[in-house]
Amino acid sequence: MAFSNFLPRLFHESGLQSVYTTGLDAWLIILNRCCRMFAYGASSLILAMFFAELQISDSRIGLFMTLTLLGDVFLSLILTLIADKVGRRRTLFAGSALMIMSGVIFALCENYWVLLFAAIVGVISATGGDFGPFRAIEESTVSELTCRDTRNDVLVWYVTTASIGSALGTEVAGRVIEWLTEVEDGWSLLDAYHAVFWLYALMGSVNMASVLFLSDKCELKGGNSTASTAVASSASSVVDGATGDETAPLLNNTDTVAETTVTPKHLAKPALIKAPSSSCFLSPFKIISRETLSVIVLLWVLLMIDSLADGMTSSSLTTYFISTKFPELPKSRLGDMVSTAYLFCSLGSPLAGPLARHIGLINTMVFTHIPSSAAVLFFPFPKTAGGTFGLLLLRMALNNMDQAPRAALIAAVVKPEERTAVMGITALLRTLSGSVGPSITGLLAGGGRFGVAFVVAGALRLVYDCGLWAIFVNVRLHKHEMAQDMESDEADGGENGGASGQQQPEVAV
Repeated sequence: MAFSNFLPRLFHESGLQSVYTTGLDAWLIILNRCCRMFAYGASSLILAMFFAELQISDSRIGLFMTLTLLGDVFLSLILTLIADKVGRRRTLFAGSALMIMSGVIFALCENYWVLLFAAIVGVISATGGDFGPFRAIEESTVSELTCRDTRNDVLVWYVTTASIGSALGTEVAGRVIEWLTEVEDGWSLLDAYHAVFWLYALMGSVNMASVLFLSDKCELKGGNSTASTAVASSASSVVDGATGDETAPLLNNTDTVAETTVTPKHLAKPALIKAPSSSCFLSPFKIISRETLSVIVLLWVLLMIDSLADGMTSSSLTTYFISTKFPELPKSRLGDMVSTAYLFCSLGSPLAGPLARHIGLINTMVFTHIPSSAAVLFFPFPKTAGGTFGLLLLRMALNNMDQAPRAALIAAVVKPEERTAVMGITALLRTLSGSVGPSITGLLAGGGRFGVAFVVAGALRLVYDCGLWAIFVNVRLHKHEMAQDMESDEADGGENGGASGQQQPEVAV
């Protein structure tokens, strides 16, 4: 009897129940992210070594990654700002096409400037991170598809499967390179690197195909009846910005869902789900309210500090550092190390959901990220590959546990019509800041001070952690949704028993 109760409890606490009830669109978005991160994991393992094999200097490798990230900024800006106008599915489809284009060019070409052009105008992951146009649009779409009580759980699995994809990508890339160079005759190391980029293009094709199966519910105005009501409620709830309750809704994963399915009055407020009507290219910036900016600007500053640190110690640069520090390591062993680290990351990510429900979003973000930051700071010091690997495991096991709570936090302080723009601007600013990092590391590496980059990056990450906790620990969330629920209940005249209008007890983040 106890075991029969344990399984449903596990299903609920793990967040899988939320993913299941959200439906096919969420599953496809999660699959897309997993496949894309498979490609990013494979490319991040070899990208710096690929250019080194082409006899490109360390400083130019760093410059390549910086310019690629700047290209991602431009592309993300364009696609994010038009996503709600032309359609999120069309935008994701176009991004997948650019991903295929970049993979094919890298598989066929060896000219530095042609590769740079393909990376800037297309979609290539220079660092192993998801800095392209996809993530902001997908997170905004997930926010549309979920309610405030399921959103964090779905985002947790969105992050978890990404780590699994990265782990598989690095493992497969390492094994493919070893097999092609040692078993097949005539394959040089450079040829094997080219072959891995065909996998990159293949994953782009999978993404393109799966986008075709997404429904209208993924659009800002999409969905009907129950689903759309849950979307609008969730949007408003997570919006409930700077002074609402963040922890209390996360502790109750049933009441709000039932409530949103019987209060179609949410849909009567078109301003909450209406795409910006202005034809001005910068209209998404204009719709961000001062109230939202007063909170989100401080978060943007901290996220830029964190992104600068991440750019200095990206997955590509980390694997390159390990390969230069321990040149005797075979590529397959290096792939095993990185894929195992990503696997630990995928094992740790699901814990973010239960933690956020019990200790809050900010505490989950900070207290899981601090040990990871310390591991980055001390990364250059071990003299053995085993010690270095141990710090890599610690860094990766906890590194992504702040991602889903961070997305939920951003969604919780913006209005529904602001969400795609705010998430896009967040991605833009993070990418801009992160783009500086590889050039700094490249200059340090060229001067024989590669390890200094990790010390500086670890210190910057700790600044981000402490600043995040100091500034946001007392911020309260979901103010707008609670106000909207109360208005809806008043409009109903208590018809629904006041469930939607009853304010939850406010608990600090």
